[in-house]
Amino acid sequence: MKSKANGPDPTDVHVGKRVKVRRLALGMTQERLATAIGLTFQQVQKYETGKNRIGSSRLRQIAQALQVSEAFFFDDAPGRARLDRKSRPADFVTDFTSSPEGLALAKAFMTIKDMKLRRTIATLAEQLAGEE
Repeated sequence: MKSKANGPDPTDVHVGKRVKVRRLALGMTQERLATAIGLTFQQVQKYETGKNRIGSSRLRQIAQALQVSEAFFFDDAPGRARLDRKSRPADFVTDFTSSPEGLALAKAFMTIKDMKLRRTIATLAEQLAGEE
């Protein structure tokens, strides 16, 4: 475990990111989550950045408010054994959906019904990424 002088523990940061990912996926504000669990939105911000550690009873409240199991927050956590890697998202998926742009892009992309158009968009994104 890291001390405060060295920054937040990587597991606390990971759990906080997972809280944020799920909250954003539900279209929930920090204020709404905070109200649901009896805190201020500033405390939710600290949880999401890993600045403050989430206790087990609070994690259970958050899981209930976000409609997931407590285990959801530990998927792909640092130092956790990855027994079934194929069924777990890669770290880049969590990073992508943690950003407002990534979440908006994912939501918009999933509304496109034309599979050929989806493939064209994916190919364009891959080509643009290759140019950097």
